[in-house]
This record gives sequence, C-alpha cells and structure tokens, in this order.
Amino acid sequence: MSIVIVGIDLGKNSGSIVGLDSLGTVVVRRRLRRDSVLAFASKLPACIMAMEACCGAHHMGRSLAALGHEVRLMSPEYVRPYVKAQKNDDRDAEAIAEAATRPTMRFVELKSEEQLDVQTLHRVQDRLVGERTSLTNQIRSLLLERGHVAAQGHARLRHLLADLLDPATCSLSARMAFLLGDMRTRWDELGRRIAAFDAEFSAMARTDERARRLTSIPGIGALNATALVAAVGNAATFTKGRDLAAWLGLVPRQATTGGKPKLLGITKRGSRYLRKMLIQGARSAMPTLAKANTAIGAWLRALLVRTHPNIAVVALAAKMARTVWALLRHGRNYEAVPQAAG
Repeated sequence: MSIVIVGIDLGKNSGSIVGLDSLGTVVVRRRLRRDSVLAFASKLPACIMAMEACCGAHHMGRSLAALGHEVRLMSPEYVRPYVKAQKNDDRDAEAIAEAATRPTMRFVELKSEEQLDVQTLHRVQDRLVGERTSLTNQIRSLLLERGHVAAQGHARLRHLLADLLDPATCSLSARMAFLLGDMRTRWDELGRRIAAFDAEFSAMARTDERARRLTSIPGIGALNATALVAAVGNAATFTKGRDLAAWLGLVPRQATTGGKPKLLGITKRGSRYLRKMLIQGARSAMPTLAKANTAIGAWLRALLVRTHPNIAVVALAAKMARTVWALLRHGRNYEAVPQAAG
C-alpha cells in the first residue's frame, strides 16, 4: 500500500480519512477520533495531507507538518464540487483528497500560532465592541421611555447619565436608578477592556515592521494593519493585488456568458471583519484623499463625479487592498504619487 495523498475530513470529535495512491485509487478508508489522526499519520511515510480550512485545521496542519508531511488546506467552497452522490464523511474525505490533486487548485497558507493569536484578539475585541453598542442602544431606549433623549456620541450619553444619576437631582425611580447605575458600570468596564485591546494593537503596529509599513497607507491604522498582517501572512500567496481584493470580496461579481461581460455588486466573499475594517478606513480617508493633489486624489474626484459616494468608498477600499499587497509583497513603504500635470 503506497499512499501518496490523504484526505482528512475533520470533525469535532472524530474524522474520516481516505488515502489515494499515485493513480488516484482509494487504498484506505478509516474512521478515527481526532486525537488518533496524528498517530495514524506518524506511521505513514511523508505524503500530502489535505484538509478543508476549517476550525482546528491550522493546528492539525502544523502538527502534521512537524511529522514531515506536506499540508494542503483548501476552502470548503472549492471542495464541494468534488463530492459524489450522497454526502457523508467518507465522501467528503475522498473529495478533499481528489480536490488537492488538481493543478489549478488554490490552497490556503498554513497560519502560525502567532497569527491565530492576533486573529483571536481581534475577534474578542470585535465582540466587546458589539456588546458595548448593544448596551448603549439599550440605555438610550430606556431613557427615551422616561422622556430623556440622549444626543449622539458616548460622551454626551455619559454626561446625561451623570446628571440623571446624581442623588441631588435624580428624578428617576429607585429601581430605574439602580438598573442604570449597574448598566453604566458594565459600560465603563467594556470601554476599559476595549481601550486595553486598542493599546495592545497599537504596540503591535509599532513593533511589527509589516504592520508599521501598512499604517502609512491613508485609512489604515493599527487595528486594520495588525488584522491584515495576521490574516494575509505571506503576501506571495497572492499573484497580484487584485487577488487579495477578490479574496476579501471587494471586486465585482461576474455573470459573463457568450463573451458578453456583466459586472454586478461586490462578491462579499472572505472575511467580513477585514472587509468591514477596510471599508470603514476608506470612508474616513476619502474626504482628505479627494482633496489631495495626488494621483489617487484625481482618480477619486473623477469617480465621485460619475458614481455614488458609497460605491466610491468600496472602490477605494479595493485599491487599499491592492496597496496592502504591494507593500507586503515587495517590502516597500507607501508613497503618494503626485498628480500628473495637465
């Protein structure tokens, strides 16, 4: 039995394994517990281990690579067309192995422990921001029910709460004052934790050369830079800048037939978090960039004349993604190109 490639369908507690020989014939099928996969792989000579890029795949991939195997991770979307007949774990593992043999298949780079740590920080921080927004909205709605309209902005809401909860002038019921005081304490704690994460991201951006290089791009700060470095990793994975923009879902969806191209809205594929951060950064930078006497400023002004500002923001975010790829791929610093004369 000469196994050339192994397809692994990982589950929470168990997984299915299918081994193919050099002719693509299935020579082994196994159903193993998750912790037994490494024991099985340790008995095999060095071969290709293919998996879908799912939860736990990067950790498993690093463990398999340490045993001398070549690890290939793929998007589940690219594996789905190779599933034959009825879907089950064995069929999935076979499809993974077959998809990994295709010369045109696109593989996901194996992420390091450090990259996953930074991505976890971003996920936790994003969850805290969502909790703070939800809590803020609840406070505003409760105050509105009592006839108190809070102006926009955290500072104004905080000032209104301080006035309403002042024992000398409090017009709220004892129960309402207690609940709002408890919610304000929770709100302050969320703000403190979010500020601590922001400080950690700023420190990362100062010490990491790649992140520091990205912060020179207008619209990209410490939060965006650290998230992009952790997610992209080796920019050489992408052939060109447009590939990175497409990976983030910032390019138009195509519906071309009969040689007649038709471009629709953006695909919205990939990481929603990264796409959101880039679009928010582009929205904040666009007013300044549109006034600048640079090539990108001239491009933005011409774009704003013929299209909606929201479309221009997404186009600017796609251009920022291309710039990110160029800086990471070639190790250069951002330099604004002056507007051409005439």
